[in-house]
Amino acid sequence: MNSHLKKLSFAGMLVTLGIIFGDIGTSPLYVFQTLLVEGGKVDTALVLGSISCIFWTLTLQTTFKYIFITLQADNKGEGGIFSLYALVRRYGKWLAIPAIVGAGTLLADGIITPPISVTSAIEGLNLVPAFSHAIIPGNNLVLLIVIGIMVVLFFIQQFGTKVVGSAFGPVMLIWFVMLGVLGFAQIVQYPQIFKALNPYYGIRLLVDHPSGFWLLGAVFLCTTGAEALYSDLGHCGRKNIQVSWMFVKTALMLNYLGQGAWVLMQAPDKNFTGVNPFFEIVPHFFLIPSIAIATLATIIASQALISGSFTLISEAVSMNFWPRITIKYPSNIRGQIYIPSINWILCIGCILVSLYFRTSAAMTAAYGFSITIAMLSTTILMSYFMRYVKHWPLWVVVIILAVFLTVEGCFFVANAVKILKRLFFLVFEFGLIFTMYIWFRARKINNRFLHFIDLKDQIPMLNAISNDQSIPKYATHLIYLTKANNAKQIEQKIMYSIMSRSPKRADTYWFVHIERTDEPFTMEYNITHIEESKIIRVEFRLGFRIQPKVNVLFRKVVEDMVARNEVDISSRYESLRQYKIAADFRFIIMEKFLSYNNLFNVTEGFILRSYFAIKKLAQSEAKAFGLDTSETRIEKIPLVVKPVTNIALKRVEPNLAEFAH
Repeated sequence: MNSHLKKLSFAGMLVTLGIIFGDIGTSPLYVFQTLLVEGGKVDTALVLGSISCIFWTLTLQTTFKYIFITLQADNKGEGGIFSLYALVRRYGKWLAIPAIVGAGTLLADGIITPPISVTSAIEGLNLVPAFSHAIIPGNNLVLLIVIGIMVVLFFIQQFGTKVVGSAFGPVMLIWFVMLGVLGFAQIVQYPQIFKALNPYYGIRLLVDHPSGFWLLGAVFLCTTGAEALYSDLGHCGRKNIQVSWMFVKTALMLNYLGQGAWVLMQAPDKNFTGVNPFFEIVPHFFLIPSIAIATLATIIASQALISGSFTLISEAVSMNFWPRITIKYPSNIRGQIYIPSINWILCIGCILVSLYFRTSAAMTAAYGFSITIAMLSTTILMSYFMRYVKHWPLWVVVIILAVFLTVEGCFFVANAVKILKRLFFLVFEFGLIFTMYIWFRARKINNRFLHFIDLKDQIPMLNAISNDQSIPKYATHLIYLTKANNAKQIEQKIMYSIMSRSPKRADTYWFVHIERTDEPFTMEYNITHIEESKIIRVEFRLGFRIQPKVNVLFRKVVEDMVARNEVDISSRYESLRQYKIAADFRFIIMEKFLSYNNLFNVTEGFILRSYFAIKKLAQSEAKAFGLDTSETRIEKIPLVVKPVTNIALKRVEPNLAEFAH
């Protein structure tokens, strides 16, 4: 996204409407309908109490927590749970857990938001007389239309959303204006509905109603898109989100109040089973256009969630929470990415959700549980941000933490009853969280067994092998990727690779180190000449949203060094040098495998075996670092965590008498 769109402007706010508010903006399609269904007998107390709970949930959760507090956790212009984790991880090792759980549950939301939104819109066609017999919630035609829309949506991801994205803002502007106008038309006829803004009615509903507290599970659906406000901070900027939200919240509340006014104006004995107040308040002549606009809005909401999932996984890869996978860049817009594996996993998940639940009503009954967990995770990380990064007084942080843990804890309990209806999702959620946790823990175990040695002590040996003409030259320029943060150190295994078995003679040894920064888009490097023209270290500083394409980056570094006369890359072979042929470069990638020579406890054994099983499905190290396979050699090295030592092997002397005969 262009930087000028992050500044407060009409264009910036228009883009914000298209990117940020799709999910939360389409909630009027199903939230109030769900409350009427779960509330049982529809009366004034249920209607006023429901809208009161919606208003105060949007005020407390969305406005206060996300708009005013969480958006302050601005990581160099970027937002999202991993950006927040990057800001606070130094203050507690255990903070990786809420980051992993929050990211996993947020991703799991990606397989239910598109189906529930699109299905709600398509089901509205049932109110059109010409379609009433064909469009019946849950029938095969509705499923076919919904699945068709989603397949097309996921298919176009590979081409990028540059063209479609330019239309998102205007469409969502029309959508929110439509919400406000439709709601206002009903409010004018029943202005008493404004009483619903009084928190008294919400409290009464939760205390006095037979379903009371458990209705919070349905109320929570009105704020499920709040996490997107923070996740997409980098696309639009804080000011545009904050100012746009005032317009969005006004439009949403006008529509909810309008739906409530319509319900209260109906006959007391009206049966609301299968009735969606959202489409009932639409004038008959405008029904088909409203459904078309609603469908476009739900597609945009789905698109924003899919893009957010790509961004989240990309950050997870960069921060070692996820295996390296193929990430593509379909356009020149910064931050717009496409991850084929995630795209099609989400697509299959959305289709299965549609086939399993069939109707939007059944989906809403299972929706919301994951997001409450994601919000609780954000709250925990935010408390550390407020206390240790912003240095807010402890008593202020404690009060804010207590308020949101109480509110979100209530939402969590109310949504927990849905767990039996959503067993379908648990495998998906567990898989995501399990993969992130295993990858994170295994990397920690791996790093424990990295042995670094002083590079200065190795210089004489490297010089000796480089000048030893009796050893066949392995490469003119030999490049290793090193994890040594200190330029004076090198892994012992790298020196073993160079010196042992068949020694690797080269004219110049390069050691490349990549440092991931907490800033999103850092691209810097520095050079250390450890031994002039013999041993060179290249240090890349890359932001967590930058893909480490080492081949491209290293080539750029060498070009810069040649331009500065710091290195000569002409071929060292006389026959080639006279024709000005460039020297050869070769990368060495060292990949671990789990050695049989291990004796570890159950936990570490399970983590490491799971890690190497997952790693087989992931991208190779060479491909992940963008290395040309023709210039790269992979060396397999065994990982020995706890070598087997108690081998009860006994030597038995041979019977020499047998040989005498």
